[in-house]
Amino acid sequence: MNTTITRSGYAAIIGLPNAGKSTLLNALLGQKLSIVTSKPQTTRKRILGILSSDNYQVIFLDTPGIIKPEYLLQEKMMEAVIDSLKDADLILLIVDVSDDDNKFLKNEFIKENILREKRPLILLLNKVDLIEQAKVKELIKKYESQNFFKKVIPLSALLNFNTEEVLNSIIEFLPEGPKYYPDDIVAEENERFFVSEIIREKIFEFYKEEIPYSTEVAILDFKEREDKKHFINAEIIVEKDSQKGIIIGKQGNAIKKLGLEARKDIEDFLQHEVYLELRVKVREKWRRDEKQLKSFGYIKPKE
Repeated sequence: MNTTITRSGYAAIIGLPNAGKSTLLNALLGQKLSIVTSKPQTTRKRILGILSSDNYQVIFLDTPGIIKPEYLLQEKMMEAVIDSLKDADLILLIVDVSDDDNKFLKNEFIKENILREKRPLILLLNKVDLIEQAKVKELIKKYESQNFFKKVIPLSALLNFNTEEVLNSIIEFLPEGPKYYPDDIVAEENERFFVSEIIREKIFEFYKEEIPYSTEVAILDFKEREDKKHFINAEIIVEKDSQKGIIIGKQGNAIKKLGLEARKDIEDFLQHEVYLELRVKVREKWRRDEKQLKSFGYIKPKE
């Protein structure tokens, strides 16, 4: 008779921009699923990553950073955070201690929606490799005494320090129950989504100021070909003609570099050679346009 208990459930990774949410997801999964850049607000949609073992299944919800929305796209990003909180069996609140460890306690959204939570709440003190160890101990003691959190765990997601402790703590608080997904499923989104995210990641890496935030990527064509390179035709959407010029660059040099670097990562991800075609299109004020945001998947059709 098999008496092994299976635990399974949803763990939402929540935090301010640049706290290390996507880096943590990738570290826990042991593979790159969420794009990561040094710029804040890289993640725009909820990314679902699934980690399965014989006796547990954790469904991670990587979320956009908590912000005060200034336009419709940001409102939809915050809706993704709220939806993830609703779905979660437990919440991982991740904090960048190298920035200002107290900043999250002053945030209205965190105070109103997270610190009052009755579900298990684990505080992750990320980037502890960037501060003195005496300070780390002091912070653990301080936050443990506040009784908001089931556990306070020091962490460096980038260096994979203490990620095993994080995973063990998640499993400890998961509800008992059957798995939601087959063991070989790691993500819910399709390959087109991840290809568009890889291209968007490169835009965040290569371009400055407002350009990455004004940009969206749509996959127009994705042909899988066993005996030759996959064909991918992607459209980079910007809001102004001047931004289009910057993306393309002098004599097309900037977009060539972007295409080359994106293609390498796409081939890595798909484990297949790729022919990548990039075009740039101007769609004015797309970040504030409900119809366009719906076409990009930020607004779900009403059921």
